[in-house]
Amino acid sequence: YGSINMKNLSIGILKTDTVRESLSPEFGEYPDMFIRLLKEIDDELNLVTYDVEHQEYPNNINEVDAYLITGSKYSVYDNEPWIIALTEFVRELHREHKKLIGICFGHQMVAHALGGSVDKSSEGWGLGVSESTLISAESWGTGGNKFNLLMSHQDQVMAPPENARVIAATKFCPILACQLEDHVLTFQGHPEFDKSYYRALMDVRRERLGDELYSQALEGATKPTDNPKVAQWIVNFLRKE
Repeated sequence: YGSINMKNLSIGILKTDTVRESLSPEFGEYPDMFIRLLKEIDDELNLVTYDVEHQEYPNNINEVDAYLITGSKYSVYDNEPWIIALTEFVRELHREHKKLIGICFGHQMVAHALGGSVDKSSEGWGLGVSESTLISAESWGTGGNKFNLLMSHQDQVMAPPENARVIAATKFCPILACQLEDHVLTFQGHPEFDKSYYRALMDVRRERLGDELYSQALEGATKPTDNPKVAQWIVNFLRKE
């Protein structure tokens, strides 16, 4: 059990979406964004991608030390075979007390799989930079409790996973981050998004959002983000005994 603290921690990135063809040459796929983010914190990390959107899984859950579920344009309550398979996999990870990080869709998937609930928010789109604070001091939460992350979501966690603690909240998004025991940590925001990808994504979505939301999204993205801080939290959490 102590091996997780050794230098070469391995993380399986569970890829739940494909970046639009117009954007992937410049920005890569979502796992690439997480690899860039986490390698900046610790370049010894061993990061492996499993394309769960196309039903690709490890042969054995202990192939890696920990898992991270990416963001996605899908909803966790969509009745897609791959989403149902991922729901089962999350339950298995939880039963085995494997370390698990969930981001955006991943945050929602953990709630959906482990006794919480997710739905489209009556508040509409969450866009731009969300300013939040950890509700209580966490041992992994180094460098101060405040954190800013880019948001891009319509669905929200309505009820947290069973026995989970809500560790960050905003008025717009009351369940912004959750911790379940010592092995699951999830965030609604996107530490892997840089501003240029976010702006490019909003450009692509402009028609769908409409001009008013689009300009709000860009205006809301001018505040600074704390991507490296949250990345450090994730690594601290995964390394914690």
